[in-house]
Amino acid sequence: MMDPAFAEQAITLVILLLLAAVTVGIVRVRGLFAAVVLLGAYSFLMATLFVVLDAVDVAMTEASVGAGISTVLFLGALYLTDTKEATGKARELAPLAVAAITAAVLIWGMSDLPEFGSADQPIHAKGADYLARSLPDTGIPNVVTSVLASYRGFDTLGETTVVFTAGIGVLVLLRRRSGQGKS
Repeated sequence: MMDPAFAEQAITLVILLLLAAVTVGIVRVRGLFAAVVLLGAYSFLMATLFVVLDAVDVAMTEASVGAGISTVLFLGALYLTDTKEATGKARELAPLAVAAITAAVLIWGMSDLPEFGSADQPIHAKGADYLARSLPDTGIPNVVTSVLASYRGFDTLGETTVVFTAGIGVLVLLRRRSGQGKS
């Protein structure tokens, strides 16, 4: 029988390889529709990876927003825009250089992190404090609600503001588009 830790690592590696393949496809594809479909597939693979990494809440958000709503909005934007696509231009090396430098900096920054899953990570030392202090500090019996509404209240307010602003922007664009046909 296969070791569960090895199986999890194998699944993670397969998902990461699929993510790399889809990323190359997104960069190489010339059609907008194909790019949107590949972006949806990328978000779905990321959601799957989050499930494997036991971050189910992040996985549900990625699946609903990334693979779901974003894909529908992109497809809607393609439907509402002109169907003729611009011809491809010669590829420049500057975007590739910026991406390579960014990747190198991120990899260098991760070199100082503790090993994945180790007990030395700060979350293991400080995370249990929230469970013990949640009710006395906030008066909210649900720990998740107390973290989102009290400890991370300004962060949650900012996220809500971003989502609200994006929704208003979409409504304004759709209204503007429907108003053009009435003239």
